[in-house]
Amino acid sequence: MFITIDEKDRRPIYQQVADEIKELIARGELSEGAPLPPVRQVAANLGVNLNTIATAYRELQREGFITVRHGAGAVVISTKVSNNEQDELRRPLRSALTQLVLAGLSSVEILEIVTQELRQLIQGGK
Repeated sequence: MFITIDEKDRRPIYQQVADEIKELIARGELSEGAPLPPVRQVAANLGVNLNTIATAYRELQREGFITVRHGAGAVVISTKVSNNEQDELRRPLRSALTQLVLAGLSSVEILEIVTQELRQLIQGGK
């Protein structure tokens, strides 16, 4: 599992870690049942406090991406979403699309941006 921290990023480190793990799940690099490395190992690899990684894992568990069993570690769980959850996920997308329209971009330009971002997510590009 490859995670990087960007010191220029305004998000807290635990959020960066959680978001990176979500991207790995989205790309299929971490599938259902895949174990995550121990908190101590990730903290040591990144040179951060282990409480930071523990917070990231708790956030992922709260959001339903992983389950944490003391002594057994963290494991990726099913990421399938219900129709209600899909509606909830569409809200920030709709907001972002609204901002692009208000910025004067055409539908073609917006679709190209969305396609590029999705391609980068799936392929692991940054």
